[in-house]
Amino acid sequence: MAGYDIVIIGGAIIGSSIAWHLREEGFAGTIALIERDPQFARAATTLSCASIRQQFSIAENIRLSQYTLALFRRLTQEFGAEADIAFREKGYLILASEEGLPVLKANHAVQTAQGADILLEDAAALSRRFGWLSTEGIAGGAWGRSGEGWFDAHALLMLFRRALRDRKIDMIRASVTGLRREGNRITGVELDDGERLDAGTVIDAAGPNAGKVAAMAGIALPVEPRKRSVFVFEARQRFDDMPLLVDPSGIYVRPEGSVYITGGAEPHVTDGPADPGDFEPDWPLFEETIWPVLAARIPAFEAIKVGRAWAGHYDYNTLDQNAVIGPHPEVENFVFANGFSGHGLQQAPAVGRALAELIVHGGYRTIDCSVFGYERVLRGRPYRELNVI
Repeated sequence: MAGYDIVIIGGAIIGSSIAWHLREEGFAGTIALIERDPQFARAATTLSCASIRQQFSIAENIRLSQYTLALFRRLTQEFGAEADIAFREKGYLILASEEGLPVLKANHAVQTAQGADILLEDAAALSRRFGWLSTEGIAGGAWGRSGEGWFDAHALLMLFRRALRDRKIDMIRASVTGLRREGNRITGVELDDGERLDAGTVIDAAGPNAGKVAAMAGIALPVEPRKRSVFVFEARQRFDDMPLLVDPSGIYVRPEGSVYITGGAEPHVTDGPADPGDFEPDWPLFEETIWPVLAARIPAFEAIKVGRAWAGHYDYNTLDQNAVIGPHPEVENFVFANGFSGHGLQQAPAVGRALAELIVHGGYRTIDCSVFGYERVLRGRPYRELNVI
């Protein structure tokens, strides 16, 4: 039976970032990083649309993404001269109807107060700026002039994973089947190969499966997998100035090389938990829901050719669509890094830094994540993020 000071359940971007930052903060103890799918074929990290934005409704989420943006700016300093994640800093353009404009304006005020470079414009100004855009039914839009865009998720993950190779971290390929709890402590982790690991601290970074992992310790965590389909299509016209556009319907579209990707047709509140093994795209969503919206918003997309598609899972927090970060208030050696509801990839570096500081130094130093603590789950008091895409 092996023993570790820290066992991290989930080796994709969240877990890998935590492990890397622990070593960066000087943690010298033993660390195990458990991942059941080391090729990450079904990981939320690699199946995401790999975007980063500062257009959130609460300040703490903006700060988390700003930390990651700063890391993007110094990748070669941290990971070597060849580090490249193909960051395309073309912004988000979030559109609002007359009904949604007050929320957009309120969000914009929060964003600019945090120093985000977001421009709020009315429909006429948007039409002048983006000639391909139809602003019918649009009252305004918020466009990220800098600090927003998209990147290669697999490349970012591999930077962290490669950097862990010489950090004396045990990479374990396994599924977690149980947690041993004695009173208010987790004492061990059970794996599907029959091995049992003694653990000083257990970090739940299991993505869409985080709620299931917490339940193994008798802890209720309102995080479940929600399936999201992404469709790839071709169009005759290319718009080099296109940001990641989000329609008031929630449907988004952005360029991806010579093609475009789109999604966002699923109802966030009512679609319910996904079958963890279901990765089949919901093809009817494209023809019945997405395509009509695209054609109305961007007339050049009336004639497009859909190609491939894929589906991934959000780790959806049903309480408030916000992350749960930090230790359980009673089971203090069980630590959460869950429930990001679609923005975990862009916030992973910041969360890794925050939890490493908490574990090594006893408190948050760079980014205070106290508002994301589990206490709000216990009390049933949501701290809601309104800008979930």
